[in-house]
Amino acid sequence: MRFKFRVIVMPKRDLLDPQGRAVAGVLRDMGVRVEDVRVGKSINLIVEAESEEEAERTVDRIARDVLSNPIIEDYTVQRL
Repeated sequence: MRFKFRVIVMPKRDLLDPQGRAVAGVLRDMGVRVEDVRVGKSINLIVEAESEEEAERTVDRIARDVLSNPIIEDYTVQRL
């Protein structure tokens, strides 16, 4: 069976986000009032697996071991 997932990877909340800071600066220069900007990445996956549980375990392993750096990033997995 095929299962669709989205993995969202974001910088850890307590760490500096240089990209977010740069975007916030540009937005402020444009006159947009923003309090905080965080820049991350969104990865969509279609996984072949025997069950939804197996697919979820596989995607979690991919997110943890390949798509994110656990020292500086957090991730969430969404079933689509």
